[in-house]
Amino acid sequence: MFELEIVDRIAVVTFTRPPSNWMSVAALTELLALLRGLAARVDEVTVVMLTGGIDGYFVAHADFDDTLAWARGEQPPGEPGAWHTATNLLETMPQPTVAAIDGQAWGGGCELALACTLRIGSERAHLALPEVSVGVIPGAGGTQRMPRLISPAAAAHLILSASIVKAPEAHRLGLLNAVLPTEDFRAHALRWCGRITRHPTGAILAAKRALVEGVRLPLDQGLALEQALFDEVNQSPEALERNPRSSPPPT
Repeated sequence: MFELEIVDRIAVVTFTRPPSNWMSVAALTELLALLRGLAARVDEVTVVMLTGGIDGYFVAHADFDDTLAWARGEQPPGEPGAWHTATNLLETMPQPTVAAIDGQAWGGGCELALACTLRIGSERAHLALPEVSVGVIPGAGGTQRMPRLISPAAAAHLILSASIVKAPEAHRLGLLNAVLPTEDFRAHALRWCGRITRHPTGAILAAKRALVEGVRLPLDQGLALEQALFDEVNQSPEALERNPRSSPPPT
């Protein structure tokens, strides 16, 4: 259900599951294997871009057959806990992850996007956490990640009203980092990600780690983490080669 292509240090992970890209536990199990492999390939991959392979869909939502199985106390096919494992890995793997959304990203699709480091959308992108409208709540991090990404008040309104947010409003709220043209969206998304990959990989990985881990720490501990990571990358061959005034540290 997933296709992997590496383009100029960008790993493009494309999800294709007709007719509407419903995300199942079995699909997530496949995604996990891909992400775990990519996390170990920092020498080749600087950014991981997740996108949809069906016109008009990123990930429509979670597979309702799976949610019905859980309601009956059954485990759907695939790795138990895959939703939380996958979203946590998208959040914490060494490389920045980018959700490239061209169309619908509701429910579980929105939660996958929220777990990514960055989110970009086409002009026709729309996001929602509509679970309350069918008598449940988001179950893969939506109630926790959205308030941390945008304001708690805005997140509460979107979740409690089950509102659909179109691309311009999502950008204004901070759900999307950028809105790109729908035509040739993939090419635009690759160029956008290229603004990251043009920089030294070690610095990108360190900056992502500082951002993800630091925000979970008290400020003094976050600053200590940042300093430790700065010291590490500042002495790296990449930094020394790019700064003509640098010299190796004394032995």
